[in-house]
Amino acid sequence: MRPDPYWLSPERHLQRVQPDEAVMYFSPVALQNAAHRFLDGFPGLVTYAVKANPGEAVLVNLAAAGLTAFDVASPAEMEAVRAVCPDAVLHYNNPVRSVAEIKEAARFGIASASVDCPNELDKLAPLGRDLEIAVRLALPVKGAAYDFGAKFGVGPERAAELLRQVADRGYRPALTFHPGTQCDLPDPWEAYIRAAADVARQAGVTIGRLNVGGGFASHRAGTAPDLEAIFDRIGKIAGEVFDTVPELVCEPGRAMVAEAFTLATRVKAIRQDGSVFLNDGIYGGFYEYRDMHGVDRVRCVSPDGRARSGDKVARVAFGPTCDSIDRLPDPVALSGDLQEGDYVLFDGMGAYSLALATRFNGYGPGRPVTVASLCAEGGGQPGS
Repeated sequence: MRPDPYWLSPERHLQRVQPDEAVMYFSPVALQNAAHRFLDGFPGLVTYAVKANPGEAVLVNLAAAGLTAFDVASPAEMEAVRAVCPDAVLHYNNPVRSVAEIKEAARFGIASASVDCPNELDKLAPLGRDLEIAVRLALPVKGAAYDFGAKFGVGPERAAELLRQVADRGYRPALTFHPGTQCDLPDPWEAYIRAAADVARQAGVTIGRLNVGGGFASHRAGTAPDLEAIFDRIGKIAGEVFDTVPELVCEPGRAMVAEAFTLATRVKAIRQDGSVFLNDGIYGGFYEYRDMHGVDRVRCVSPDGRARSGDKVARVAFGPTCDSIDRLPDPVALSGDLQEGDYVLFDGMGAYSLALATRFNGYGPGRPVTVASLCAEGGGQPGS
């Protein structure tokens, strides 16, 4: 089988190929750089939340960058990781599982699992006692684009009771939490870490590890988030509030993979009112935009690969399908000299895009195209 071509940049590929289907461009270099940012900066074990983008190339490059542990939510994700990294450590932190899924987890070998109720703890018995079990804590903490606490986790009092049960049954006790999506300040982690220390003391249990979850913001708009400031605060607070400081674990998904992909869409039509029709929309690579909008890292390129430089105009952007709700929720600032047939590139699109995309009406991004860089030759960072 012939290997896929390796392009210098999205602009070079657009110029040469003139694709009429939406294209997702993938940079292995950008992905490995993001991995090293976490590996070098986070004060503990870094795992990857496979749900964000389970692509084989993503998993291969993360393993090549040095990741040895992965957060998996299903047997399908376990199989995907094992296929490219047979020795990977698997953390099964989806706290609700069927009996059949637990049986599959036993086959793959699970190092850690999370729970948020006694019934789910009972169901984990087939995995044996040589298992770390982390009780999932939930708090009413602000700072996220949306909170996970309504679905998973328990408050401090119930968490302490469940943690005692974990220890009494002979498992290796741990605590975990998820501060929510797109947290760009360290405050939510500090609040959770302080609460976790109180839970451990209330339970009378020394935990071996504290999983601080994901939620690290990606660069969707404005200034890029200061991840290192978050890493520093996590390590500092954990060292202050625990009598015996647990090993720290994180499970980034969005912040790990977002910068490694750029989505190129083509302008199908421009209406008299200035609205545009793109060849991808909310049923494809923009599926998550209904909940996670507010993106300004957008650039416009002519079919010959040149950047459009007109003054930005806020335009309504429709997707290509026959469904009238197929539109981006906010107007998008696009070049005033935009023309039909041009390409509109959206940077930072690696998370929850390909993982959620459908082929409704026959549209949606195809197989990713690998590039050396996500910016034009000689340019700066994407979106700069």
